[in-house]
Amino acid sequence: MLDILKSIRVWDVLDILLVAAIVYRLFLIIKGTRAVQMLLGLGVLLLALVFSRWVDLYTINWLVQSFMAQVVLVILVLFQPELRRALAHMGENPLLSSLSPVESSKFLDEIVKAAVSLANRRVGALIVLERETELRNIVEMGTEVDAKVSRELILSIFHPTSPIHDGAIIIQRGRVAAAGCFLPLSMSSQISKSLGTRHRAAIGLTEETDAVVVVVSEETGTVSVVLGGRLTRDLDAVSLRRVLTRVFVAQKKKPAKRP
Repeated sequence: MLDILKSIRVWDVLDILLVAAIVYRLFLIIKGTRAVQMLLGLGVLLLALVFSRWVDLYTINWLVQSFMAQVVLVILVLFQPELRRALAHMGENPLLSSLSPVESSKFLDEIVKAAVSLANRRVGALIVLERETELRNIVEMGTEVDAKVSRELILSIFHPTSPIHDGAIIIQRGRVAAAGCFLPLSMSSQISKSLGTRHRAAIGLTEETDAVVVVVSEETGTVSVVLGGRLTRDLDAVSLRRVLTRVFVAQKKKPAKRP
């Protein structure tokens, strides 16, 4: 054991740490997406390969081996969106990827004001706030905006005469990244039939990602928040502000150090 420890070089440790950091970062990127389920499926196939060799199931072993021989191509096809996000994410500056609590508080105030104004006017809206899971593939399908979050901008986007009022706006790092984005609809049978397409789309996105979605219903003029596939309805300005603050501001604040 001592001889093994002596043979380990500093570069070996650095190599292991770099690989661990890359794998960890990849898991953060795919966390909450369908890619996790695909990885589990590949894991099941690997277990089937090991089991078939152990008990001499020749036919199953041949089938799984034939599939695993093409695993690189399969990964490229299945994980195309995640691979694109990972490559793009590698070029980003991690120091600029998050906002301070003060900056978060400012743009959350604008979102709350806009949501309440839209609800009072019975104008439907979908406002998606990105968290750790990147929504680059959804942003790419919408209309690029790249503007500072403001009540006036959100109201103008969702005005019925606006050409991009359909769909959702995506907010990334305190900026409106895109508008007119379409979200995946939830297929859950547990969703109330009284909920429309907007609510089903909000639930569908939050089932796959860790995003937070603010929904304004044009039929009822109510504001809802969806997180983790769970819908919280009939929020006023105070309760909406409290929910968003808990998610985006309170979690970033670190406890003060004791003297």
